[in-house]
Amino acid sequence: MALSSNQIESIARQVYGQFPDVRGARPSVQGQSPKTPNGRTQFVLTFKGSAQASGGRTIQRIVRVVADERGKVVRMSTSR
Repeated sequence: MALSSNQIESIARQVYGQFPDVRGARPSVQGQSPKTPNGRTQFVLTFKGSAQASGGRTIQRIVRVVADERGKVVRMSTSR
């Protein structure tokens, strides 16, 4: 089973709201083997963007999202 485009869009809206640096980035989606006791499949969505740091430097921002097969966000993490 894979995530539908509607589920990916819903997850993306949550990410864009919390991390505007990656707004508009399309995520790469990868499946993971079930690690939960109930055996649900999880997916890792990776968003890449860039932001301006102090001093005018550009830094890359990567946001990783783990979502279950229903499209519910399990956890979110970002690089700094």
